[in-house]
Amino acid sequence: MTVGVVVPAAGAGIRLGPGSPKALRVLAGEPLLVHAVRRLRACPSIGPVVVAAPPAAVAEVVALLAAYAVTVVPGGAERQDSVAAALAALPAEVELVLVHDAARALVPVEVVEAVVSALRDGADAVVPVLPVADTVKQVGVGGEVLGTVPREDLRLVQTPQGFRREVLEAAHRAAPGSLTDDAGLVEAAGVTVHTVLGSAEAFKVTTPFDLLVAEAVLARG
Repeated sequence: MTVGVVVPAAGAGIRLGPGSPKALRVLAGEPLLVHAVRRLRACPSIGPVVVAAPPAAVAEVVALLAAYAVTVVPGGAERQDSVAAALAALPAEVELVLVHDAARALVPVEVVEAVVSALRDGADAVVPVLPVADTVKQVGVGGEVLGTVPREDLRLVQTPQGFRREVLEAAHRAAPGSLTDDAGLVEAAGVTVHTVLGSAEAFKVTTPFDLLVAEAVLARG
């Protein structure tokens, strides 16, 4: 089955501070988006890749990714809009779709391949996850602790999230408003979402501190 990837990369990245859109912020001399697409292109299972770029930067993104055989489309105001636009641009032969955040620029190849393998084994939806290491508290509106949440059954969800194409398209058509997690759309449609083991290196670059961590990971090799 042909595997395609959509990369929503139109977000502003406000928490990174003033500057370029998040996907175009520089990490070790190259934009996050370039790192992310390079990792995807290193995966043997991956076919077509569609990037939803900031509308004002489509030409820039086309030039940046010229060596990686991707399609670039204008993204939307919300992440969900960008995913839908990229999904519509995937070739008809694509049966399995991965949705990957450009901000998770250092995802290891083995995590991507694990998601694809689970889909090919029959799962309708798959997400990479990590156990929660910290103690989790439920806090009230006044900042008071209401209780301690058992963490044994909690997981941190990463990307790429993988889906059978018809499952993801149906979930988007029935989308209950704007969500930041495609697995959430699928869950709302009543589809079982399976998990595979993620990686600490697949963390999301959200703040300036995260950029420093990503640079350290790259420097380590």
